[in-house]
Amino acid sequence: MAISENAELEELIRRTTTGADSLPPTGSNASEEDSDGGGSFDIGTLVLVARKSLPWALLLLLLGLTGSWVYLRYTKPVYKATSVLKIDERSDASTIGLGAAAGGAAVEASRSATQLAGEVELIKSGLTYKKLKEAIPLDINYYTQGTVLETELFGTSPFRVKYTISDQAYYNRKFNVTYTSANTYQLTVVLGSEALGGTYKIGQLVKLPGIQLQLLPTASQTVGLSDAEYHFILLDDNTINGYLDKNLTTEILNANANTIQISFQDYNRLKAQRLVNALDSVYRDAKVARKQESTEKALAYLDQQLRETGDSLAKAEDNLKRFVQLNGTWDAKGELSTITERIADITKQREELEQKLVLLNDIERLARQERLTPNDDLTVAQAVPSLAIINDPTLSRQLEELNSLQQDLRRVRRSSQDVTEAVQQRLAQVNFAQGALQRQIQQAQTQLRSAIALLNNQQGQLTGALQALPGKETELERLKRPLELYSATYQNLLEKKVEYNIQNAGTTADFQILSPAYAPDAPISPVRTLVYAIGAAGGLLLSLGLIGARYLMHNTITSVSELERNSKASVLGIIPTYEKERLSVSRMVVDKNPKSSVSEAIRSIRTNLDFISPSNKKRLISVTSTISGEGKTFVTVNLGGIIALSGQRVIILDLDMRKPKVNLAFDAENVRGISTILIDRHKVSECIQHTSIDSLDFISAGPTPPNPSELILHPRFDQMLEELYHTYDVILIDTPPVGLVTDGILIMRKADVPIYIVRANYSRKTFLKNMNRLMRNNQFTRMCTILNDAKAEGSYGYGYGYGYGYGYGYGSYGMGYYEEPAKKPTIGERIKGLFS
Repeated sequence: MAISENAELEELIRRTTTGADSLPPTGSNASEEDSDGGGSFDIGTLVLVARKSLPWALLLLLLGLTGSWVYLRYTKPVYKATSVLKIDERSDASTIGLGAAAGGAAVEASRSATQLAGEVELIKSGLTYKKLKEAIPLDINYYTQGTVLETELFGTSPFRVKYTISDQAYYNRKFNVTYTSANTYQLTVVLGSEALGGTYKIGQLVKLPGIQLQLLPTASQTVGLSDAEYHFILLDDNTINGYLDKNLTTEILNANANTIQISFQDYNRLKAQRLVNALDSVYRDAKVARKQESTEKALAYLDQQLRETGDSLAKAEDNLKRFVQLNGTWDAKGELSTITERIADITKQREELEQKLVLLNDIERLARQERLTPNDDLTVAQAVPSLAIINDPTLSRQLEELNSLQQDLRRVRRSSQDVTEAVQQRLAQVNFAQGALQRQIQQAQTQLRSAIALLNNQQGQLTGALQALPGKETELERLKRPLELYSATYQNLLEKKVEYNIQNAGTTADFQILSPAYAPDAPISPVRTLVYAIGAAGGLLLSLGLIGARYLMHNTITSVSELERNSKASVLGIIPTYEKERLSVSRMVVDKNPKSSVSEAIRSIRTNLDFISPSNKKRLISVTSTISGEGKTFVTVNLGGIIALSGQRVIILDLDMRKPKVNLAFDAENVRGISTILIDRHKVSECIQHTSIDSLDFISAGPTPPNPSELILHPRFDQMLEELYHTYDVILIDTPPVGLVTDGILIMRKADVPIYIVRANYSRKTFLKNMNRLMRNNQFTRMCTILNDAKAEGSYGYGYGYGYGYGYGYGSYGMGYYEEPAKKPTIGERIKGLFS
């Protein structure tokens, strides 16, 4: 009966898992079975899978790069402008002698971290945002629509909008502008489900419900406005503040250096630069205004305290002034010392004046004597030796003049008589000088007596004041205490005001722009190199994932190395794919293409068979597989043909009585055959059919019996083989698949060389477990295997060559040894081959 391939595969899996063909293995056999076809890492299989997956890997890599290109094409670039500010607040007042005004380095260091944190908050405060919106019009964004993305026209819009809005619904809505001519445009805005607008002239006031606006031209207006589509959006304060909060970054760059970094991100690089620079200016103005306000408040407080303290000080001064005016003193202790010193000084002065008066009396006495006679030789200067203490310049001059006249008179008298005119003249001059001197002495005596009287009067007053000092001292101290207090406070306030003014005048600028913002040339996102790298990495990871998945899912035999590694049977050889034509059923092709790669491969198998079972004696060769479709019939008929071409007589028996195919390979009928022979309906000679090769015959399976296994166990089967041995050298038996039925096992026990067919890229690795189990359980020591339908690999064919080290291999003979069918693959077949 006919069984489909899927049903066969399911039946094989069931039998493999339940052990339908034999008893469950035990002991060491169980361990060997578990290790058969184990899941160890196979580098060869991985390379094979990777090579077959290479087109898919390249396609996935290309898809990754294409995805990166699409992402870059449809993603707006984000630009980042950055400036660095230095908060360097320090005082230079100490350089002019007011060190306290500077505050000290320790105080400045302790305030640094707190101050920087406060500055960061100030930059991101609503006050700064308000000033920033006044400096830059952020309430209107202008755009132009490109092929894919829209572009913001910051500072380059061909028009500007003036508006007055009363309906908040117009905020954050798109106003489409399309120029119909150089002076007219069409305005459209969708409000709810209603489209508002119309066609207007440039500069015309547009009145819509809840809004009035006017489009005015700018310096950026150019020719060709009608080719572009523009739109603008009105933004409310909350949207603008959210936009600033989202894109503005302020952080402490270096706390030790007191530096702050301000960054802003935007799709427009010029806008990002403009906002950062404007923010720096707004922040600077805010700090200046804050400092001015602080200074004004401090100075106002100092002025108020100075006024109040000044009034109190004035009252205290008035009280002390009245006391001083009334009592004539303001320092009793100091006045005591002063009065004592003055009394001693007056006493000393009076003694000096009295001594001068005595001297003048002596001089006056001498001046009252008679006039000088011719015989007088003594002068007044000689009579008063201590005249220098008088300290009277006029008197001293007159005395010197008198002395000079007397000396001149003495000289003249030595040579002349007294009666001479010269002597008389000089005598008259001396007498006149003596009279003048006398008058001057009298005047000086009067002055000295007046001075002595004045000193006596002063000494009396001081003596009276000295006696009244103790009571005044007590009252004076009471009045001085508030005066000193208010005076010290007033002086301190004045000093503080001076220090504060000096500190503000000597404080350098606490705001420096170390690095102003510039328009960035390259966006920070997306980074083209990184995006392409991610796309390539993604494609590569998907490729590796595909290779890994295909490797893990790879459960078929693809190469002879896998077959050798997972099978305990000897490998007879490998049969390449027959590519001359598609065979609907198995056919013998070695007689039609004797120089093809298939023919050469089967010749290599024939040679390798001679090492296992010599050709000089009769041989029974069984060919089986795990399931149908693995090519056992194809191998059987073509191996029989090759052996027959070597001169041996070969007969092929089709024992796959459930699905006979040998007769189809030779285009023969299946009316009689093995089944009719075993039931003695026909003789062997009646069922033998001849082929195009003289030494090759075959017997078809015959009609399908209900009990194929029982027929094979019938003694008639052995009799048939004995009968055939008399005529043929080699008996080739096409057995049923051993993975589905047990008929093949019965035949393999009788065979000299049991051959197990494995089809490349079709037979599963688990099938080899079945084959290894058959070898162990049935002691098939001569079990051989053939890899069928293998794809060509490299210039010499199939890995190891047809012999694989066992015998005949065509690799040493070069490419020209056999002739392949001249069939040029189509483009579709080539593409299919890449992805197969």
